[in-house]
Amino acid sequence: MTIQDPSPTELESAVEQMLAGRLHDPHELLGPRTIGDVLRIRAFHPEATSASVARPDGITPMRRLHAAGLFEATVPAGDPGYRIRFRNDEREWEQEDPYRFWPTLGDLDLHLIGEGTHTQLWRVLGARVIEHQGVAGTAFSVWAPNALGVSVVSDANFWDARTWPMRTLGTSGVWELFTPGVGPGVRYKFLVTRGDGMRIFKADPLARASDHPPGTASVVELSRHRWRDAAWMRQRARASVYNAPFAVYEVHLASWRRGPDGRILNYREIAEPLADHCLAMGFTHVELLPIMEHPFGGSWGYQVTGYYAPTARHGAPDDFRHFVDVLHRKGVGVILDWVPAHFPRDGWALARFDGTPLYEHGDPRRGEQPDWGTYVFNYGRNEVRNFLVANAHYWAEEFHVDGLRVDAVASMLYLDYSRQPGAWVPNIYGGKENLEAIALLREVNDALHARQTGVLTIAEESTTWPGVTRSTASGGLGFDFKWNMGWMHDTLDYLHKDPVYRRYAHHQMTFGLMYAWSERFVLPLSHDEVVHLKGSLLGKMSGDPWRRFANLRALYGWMWAHPGKKLLFMGGELADEHEWAHDAELDWRLLEDPAHAGVQRLMVDLGALYASAPALWELDESPNGFQWIDAGNADQNVLSFVRRDADGSPGIACIANFAPVVRYDFRVGLPLPGHWTEVLNTDSDHYGGSGIGNLGAVEAKAEPMHAFSHSAEITLPPLAVLWLAPPKAV
Repeated sequence: MTIQDPSPTELESAVEQMLAGRLHDPHELLGPRTIGDVLRIRAFHPEATSASVARPDGITPMRRLHAAGLFEATVPAGDPGYRIRFRNDEREWEQEDPYRFWPTLGDLDLHLIGEGTHTQLWRVLGARVIEHQGVAGTAFSVWAPNALGVSVVSDANFWDARTWPMRTLGTSGVWELFTPGVGPGVRYKFLVTRGDGMRIFKADPLARASDHPPGTASVVELSRHRWRDAAWMRQRARASVYNAPFAVYEVHLASWRRGPDGRILNYREIAEPLADHCLAMGFTHVELLPIMEHPFGGSWGYQVTGYYAPTARHGAPDDFRHFVDVLHRKGVGVILDWVPAHFPRDGWALARFDGTPLYEHGDPRRGEQPDWGTYVFNYGRNEVRNFLVANAHYWAEEFHVDGLRVDAVASMLYLDYSRQPGAWVPNIYGGKENLEAIALLREVNDALHARQTGVLTIAEESTTWPGVTRSTASGGLGFDFKWNMGWMHDTLDYLHKDPVYRRYAHHQMTFGLMYAWSERFVLPLSHDEVVHLKGSLLGKMSGDPWRRFANLRALYGWMWAHPGKKLLFMGGELADEHEWAHDAELDWRLLEDPAHAGVQRLMVDLGALYASAPALWELDESPNGFQWIDAGNADQNVLSFVRRDADGSPGIACIANFAPVVRYDFRVGLPLPGHWTEVLNTDSDHYGGSGIGNLGAVEAKAEPMHAFSHSAEITLPPLAVLWLAPPKAV
């Protein structure tokens, strides 16, 4: 059969478009095509002067169709398997033909992507090491609906944009190419041709690994990790943290500890020391400041460019899997900060990905975040919503993480967040609520809870938005917990005041109990309180050095007894003296000072007591677990309450003296008669205090006080918190 050659005009046009990055389907020009009883094969390489087709039955020379490096041959039809052998004056090389392979995405995948419901998006987009049509290689796929063309450029093709143009798959906006022989470790980018003809190198939005900053390339990744945390995962699926101990250690990995030479430790090096530290301090979980890839270390991870890639600063993705695995096997959960609120404007990343506002909203009144100079996701676009929902699944499925703490939720909920009048656009009902963002948050929460058993979501939400932790079925957002920013601000402001003025701010320590059960709360003393010239927690306390340490110890004693889960940023247990610095490790030498070492000993004891006292967590969700003893003693700066367990039995009585004077023979009501044991005294000399206390126990007698039938005379140390445990049941 005679094969009709393309006309010179058609050939010239196709090659010109391909070289300009504008060819939508290079597979029409290149690769094999069966015509009757023969197979026509076209191949392209701009550095080749000749080429041939290598098949099991022999070598067939190819004729040159175009001076740019386009070759063609016809061979008998049959098995389409073949390789292309290229030559030039310097060398000869042979390779599989990327253009002889079928698409690696099916119609269902493309439908789900367009619909925004592909929950395992990373399994079809990005760079996937697979075997396709019997050949090992990497399938590259990217969503860029407004691009005129997209090419893969990588180590494997010497970053030559002319050699691996991708094809677009129908109207999906997805571009795809299977590259045989490409495997893990290869660095790559997409070269995107914008509508104006300009070409720009872009990192892969779904890259599973990235180059070490300041490098910005994506990296082909294939996990070989074998999980050993099955016991943890089974236990997590059965247990509820709502009515269990939950104390979180917030960590910035690069500045927790460093090597002796000041280098950043990798995930494997830091895993066991961090897990052991958490166990010693009584923390049940670590919460990592964002470890998704980010270009600027000074953003602490909150300016994310690689949502699917653990930062290469600490190693490869499997190193991070090892990190999670180690913590799980030691009994410590892992929560990640997650940033769906905004992303940076770096030109090589998500911003204007195909030359148009793609991931970001096109209207700057909705698509730009004025506080941080970043872009805001277009939550109303199916593919963008899918990108974020699938990303939440990705960290749970691929890395076994136990929760996501969602950053800056308030900025997502309100269209007028940090915007002046006229600088924001109301929703379709004329309101300021961001309906698309609300829908996204609900979808993320429902999807995770349905498919990722035991995975938590925690909102950093600083407003009075109702129902953050209520189920979506009842109109809420569906989070498991919300940070109690009001408690944090009130408590720190109170302790910053000189005690002589605290009587006028007494309400700051009691007001939080008016709304403590309106949501499921975490009490956060987070990194946000020790940055941006805010100083350290120790520095926020009032008074001379002795009083500052006493106030800090009292804060921790109060916080660990107070209703709500706990979160402390690293360094708080050392009584760090300075504002946190992200580019250096914590000052562990502080523990050589008795005052600092005493604070750490207090934290160790608090962690152990908290875990062993069900009254401090069994009824965290219910006001039935809390009862004031005396909330009104403002003149003496004294507050006291009882925590009760699930049976209603009193478990811990907490008495706080926020005045710098000792109160002898202080009578306090107690719900049970008998010997109440002083199980914690933040003024103990063991913790660096003055050692004033109650010699282990006090006697509650039948003298009514504070609405109780019994009371005891106790000694209240200065600037201190006492925990009293009731008599053991007979």
